[in-house]
Amino acid sequence: MNVEKLRDFWLEEAAEALQVAWHLFEKEDYSYALFFGHLSGEKLLKAIYVVRKADQAPYIHNLIRLAEIANIPLNEVQRDRLIKITAFNLESRYPDERRSFRNKCTEDFTRMELKQVEEIFKWLKSMLQ
Repeated sequence: MNVEKLRDFWLEEAAEALQVAWHLFEKEDYSYALFFGHLSGEKLLKAIYVVRKADQAPYIHNLIRLAEIANIPLNEVQRDRLIKITAFNLESRYPDERRSFRNKCTEDFTRMELKQVEEIFKWLKSMLQ
């Protein structure tokens, strides 16, 4: 296994997911913008996992779990943000009958949450430099 090549793959995928998140935001597809925001964090965590474990990233989507198995210490704020971002994955994929999450995803709400996703993105990416 080529760790550097796999790391670069996950980094490229993460950057692309974040770019797609902002494209979806521009198109006013807010819940899916947040879904792709989640993907960007997930893929960065998988890059860190690959580097630290010299192994293939696991097929899981829970950001807290990925951080734990990649041995990333989290403070309370980071933990809370990762929990919230993980929820975007589930709430976008499996909406309730009232579509309450989609209704919650206003332009302002989504912009604010994507900015927090970007902060997490920068923090995680800094671990790979």
